[in-house]
Parts: sequence; C-alpha cells; structure tokens
Amino acid sequence: MNFEINSQSPAVKAVIEGTAPMTAKLAAARGILPLAQNDLLEVLIALATGTDEELAKNARETLNSQDVSELSEILQSKDVAPRVLDFFAGQQNLPNEAYEAILQNPKTPEQSLGKFARTSRVGELLELLSLNQQLLIQNPTIIDAIIANPYRTAEAERRATETKREFFEKERGAQQVANELRAQGKEAAAEFIETAEFAEDFEKSGISFEDAIFLAEHIEVPDSEIDDSWLSSLEFIEEIYEETAEQREAIVNKILGDITLEEDSVSAERISMINRILKMGMKDRVKWAQKGDREARNVLIRDPNRIVAQAVINNPRITENEVEKIASMRSVPEDVLRLISINRSWMRNYQIMHKLALNPRTPIGQVITILSRLQLRDLAAISKNRNVSDAVRRQALRLATARTGK
Repeated sequence: MNFEINSQSPAVKAVIEGTAPMTAKLAAARGILPLAQNDLLEVLIALATGTDEELAKNARETLNSQDVSELSEILQSKDVAPRVLDFFAGQQNLPNEAYEAILQNPKTPEQSLGKFARTSRVGELLELLSLNQQLLIQNPTIIDAIIANPYRTAEAERRATETKREFFEKERGAQQVANELRAQGKEAAAEFIETAEFAEDFEKSGISFEDAIFLAEHIEVPDSEIDDSWLSSLEFIEEIYEETAEQREAIVNKILGDITLEEDSVSAERISMINRILKMGMKDRVKWAQKGDREARNVLIRDPNRIVAQAVINNPRITENEVEKIASMRSVPEDVLRLISINRSWMRNYQIMHKLALNPRTPIGQVITILSRLQLRDLAAISKNRNVSDAVRRQALRLATARTGK
C-alpha cells in the first residue's frame, strides 16, 4: 500500500523521500532526530518497511522500544499518519485501547481495517468492527474476513452475517439493493433501482443483482434534476417501439459496430457492459439515458430507438463536448440532430453548428438555417463536399458567392 507523506515537516519529507543525508536518516531510524512523536512514528515506519536493510533494522528496533502505553493517545489523534495506523493495525499484542483507537480513527485506511479483520485474535475487537455497518457495506471483504476469523465472537459473526444477508445475498429484493446504494451515498442510483421496471421481478427480467448494481452505479442524475415532461406519452410510444429478443441482439451488434469503428476495438468489459444495458426494456433504457453518467450517454446515444437516443440529449449533465461529438455522428437518429439544432445554448457553439452542417443526417431545413451563420471558408469547403446533399452544396455555394460578390 502506497502512502502520501502526512507530515508537513521538511525533515520528515526529506528522510522519507530519501533526499536527506545518510547521517540524518540513521539518526531518524535510531529515534534521536528531534521530531514530534507523530512525525517520528511516520518516519520510523517508512524506514522500517523500506528497502535499506540497515535503516530498516534500526527503525524496527526503535519501534520495538516505544512506550506502548502512549500509543492509544497517538493513534486517536487527527494528525496521525495513515501509514502509522496501517502499521499498528497489523501488529499483535498491543493494548486493546490502541486497537480501539485504530478502529475508530476515520483516517485508518479501509485496507488496514480489512487486514485487522483477518489477523486480529481479539474477538471483542472484531465485534466492535462489526458494529460499523456502513463500513461493511462499502467493503464487503471485511465481512468475509470477520466471518472467516477463528477468533470472532458469536455476536461479531451474527452482525457480519446479517449485514451480508441483508445487503449482498441473492435473496434480496430491489429495495435492499436500493438501501445498499443509499448507504453508500448513491441517492440517484437508489432512486433508479426503486423505479426500474426490471427490478419488479429480477428473475423474469433476466437481470441479476450484479447487473442491477452495475447499471445503477452509472446513474448520476437525481430525480430532482430531471424534466421528463417530454415523456408524457411514453406509455403509448412504448407499445410501438418495444423490441423483440432478436431486435435487442441487433441493437447490441449495432452499438458494438459503431464503437469499434470509432475506437478500433472494444474491450471484453465494454461488451459485457453493453449486453447488460440491452437487457433493459425501452422504458428503463430511457431512464438510464436521461439519468446516466458520461459512459451511459456514450453507449445509448447509439441506440437506434429514437426515444432512447433523445433521452440522452435531455440528460441535464450532458456537456457541450459530448454534443459536439454527437453532432458529427452519422449513426444517430435525425430527431437527435434536430433537437441539437434548436437548442439556443448549443447553437452558440460554432463547432457544434459546423458539425451539424457537415452531417448528412441533419434535417436539411436545419442545415439551410445553419449555413447562413457559417464562416466563408467553411461555406466554400461545404460547397465542394461530396458527403453532403446537392441542395446543401448549392446553398453553401450561393451564400459564399453572395459574400464574395463573385
């Protein structure tokens, strides 16, 4: 585990970074460098776990000579370095008060608590650790470590097992998944699970709990930021646009093909992600597109279902850089390009306008309007561009000729 230097002391930084003279490093390793106790422990542990054998040997001897009765107060300090807490979390035969200080100090690294859960021989301390349910939810490996530790108490095992059953076992329902996400501070993700159609019956939907967590963790927009008035007729629209299993497979292949053309290759993780997304029905994909993060938007803007793609454009977190990229995509539905072209804020961005004008899928009426706002050099280029329609080329040529007077 790599640690940043916690101390603000220039001497501590020089010793740990290796820039101090050897005499200063030896003095630090022997505990005779004049430093505050917190700083001294940080230096000693850095040297004791370093690669220089002489310094490590001296530092370990100095650490072993420290007064353990003073450790609890040091380990409770808000100024103690995380590397110090990590080191002592893995030591045996310290006073229980010292371990309690480690478990309760918010600066203790989560990996250190996992190490403690695996190696501690004091059941009462494992019990104390099991009381921190939020920590266990965020770090399920600690749950398994407590349960596997032969020194656990019955109460520690009971609490860890109950947390595991409530938040991680297969029997859980949508509300348990939402509760778990909410406990991790992921309110938007929890809201998504609570309203998702697939969560009404996981088994019937074909979406596993792992899939549900994965999909929800790409949600970043809370309900309070969403304007879904444009979806007022979705119930009727859904009947028209709902897909068969074969159509879903075609959508997966289409999205994968688009991304491959753009990025040269698609990783196995990306393929897995896209397959998970397309397990959702249209209504859930619309919600995911409108509430999802950048990666969610990047995938679903390629969805041939125009309602889903429109939801991406209505995502309140979408950026102008994303819109510029979308404006140049030839695989998006015309409705998406039309929505971009009528957005006053986006149309103040010259690059977005230019990309729309060059895109043969942009509705011609929108392109004709855009052409009048383009610079002369871009009009001239479009008038010769064989990738746009004849009508667009002719209009670009008329405007360019009018501006030059030729």
